[in-house]
Amino acid sequence: MSPLPRLQKILSEMGVASRRQAEEMIREGRVTVNGRVAQIGEKADPSRDHIKVDDRRVRLSTSRVYLLVNKPKNVVTTVDDPEGRPTVMDLVKSGYPRLFPVGRLDYDAEGFLLLTNDGGLAYRLSHPSFQVPRTYRVKVKGKPTLEEIQKLSRGVSLTDGPTAPCRIVPLRETDENSWLEMTLHEGRNHQVKRMWEKMGYSVLKLARVRFGGLSLGKLKPGEYRPLRPAEVEKLENLVQERPGNLEERQTRYLEDQLSDLRVRKRRIPRIRPRA
Repeated sequence: MSPLPRLQKILSEMGVASRRQAEEMIREGRVTVNGRVAQIGEKADPSRDHIKVDDRRVRLSTSRVYLLVNKPKNVVTTVDDPEGRPTVMDLVKSGYPRLFPVGRLDYDAEGFLLLTNDGGLAYRLSHPSFQVPRTYRVKVKGKPTLEEIQKLSRGVSLTDGPTAPCRIVPLRETDENSWLEMTLHEGRNHQVKRMWEKMGYSVLKLARVRFGGLSLGKLKPGEYRPLRPAEVEKLENLVQERPGNLEERQTRYLEDQLSDLRVRKRRIPRIRPRA
């Protein structure tokens, strides 16, 4: 007989939430098994035990759903918001099983966001050990120098630890602001904003344009579409195995970034401000 799975794994496979979110639900006392409040680390049999979340019975979903959403600004990346603000779930029509977002985007950020009921894939896509690339277009106030961009790309120390190396490509400048593209392989809370604040710059606009090798395409803010089978397969292959030598991968990205940066920094187009 195979060992029973832990409750947070069951909830993720049922499409209730990611494993991390399921653990939070258990800690908050929102999950019961056969009428008892569940505990972290508890195991269960989903075919026999009665598992409830917020007093509602949850069952294993037989179909997997993967939606790509272009999240607008001023929308919360969560299933429910206690403050009553609009959430990403409000963008999706009824008829789908219970979905949850993969990772988060800031309230005032926009762009690429996945919704799914596949807890296993959501967990792997969100876990930093899999180094899933996420690319952002960033508008900062001011004009970072080449040296500052190189320093930021190597990693900076934040309150929750040093950041991993990332790829930064300058795009264009105005008299007062700069547009850059950043590719990170980790997704901490407000990470892009905090990285630039560390360098003395404030982020004026932030949009995620790619995730895991997939892009928004022609989706407008507020629109969504199901992922194609080939796109789902691409994501699954991306996180099928943990990456090999992390240090080697980071070094390679840094070398590519620095070589491109010296060329692009000299070719940044200047844009005259509108009257």
